[in-house]
Amino acid sequence: MFRGLRRGLGIVMAGGLALAVGVHASPALPDPHSVMTDPDQARVDYIEHCGGCHGVRGDTVPAHLPELAGRVGWFMCTPEARAYLIRLPNVAHSRIKDNAELADLMNYVVFVLGQGTAPAGTRPFTAGEVARERLQALTNANLTAERERLANQLVQQCHAPASIRQLYIEHKQ
Repeated sequence: MFRGLRRGLGIVMAGGLALAVGVHASPALPDPHSVMTDPDQARVDYIEHCGGCHGVRGDTVPAHLPELAGRVGWFMCTPEARAYLIRLPNVAHSRIKDNAELADLMNYVVFVLGQGTAPAGTRPFTAGEVARERLQALTNANLTAERERLANQLVQQCHAPASIRQLYIEHKQ
């Protein structure tokens, strides 16, 4: 019953979130919802486990956490940066123990919140990949330096915008 209530809440939020995020499928990328087993549950999991810090739409401003909206897909450009997303402490040690469910959540983050920033041909996360990478979780001690190193790599190798080096982009009002 509780899961059904959560699912119902996610469906209500789903319509508003999809409109607010303004998701546009790129012809070079898969439809964001086709890379998840249960897109509604992935959205609910994101809101429950990530949205408090990263924002419901992935826009954390002015929090001192990386802004996800329209940016996170760049981290799928290299195998190392891709693994980083799963190795983040709050992802690797998530209360979501089912690796397939966590893969769906991360596919939601990359393909929905990332808003077309994943490189063409990016394959979605799988349960097996999540299981492997969770075993090599980063610690808070090496997190900032690792993010900075990978962001620089993404700018140089993948032509990501230089703003990817910033945790968040200041929005002009």
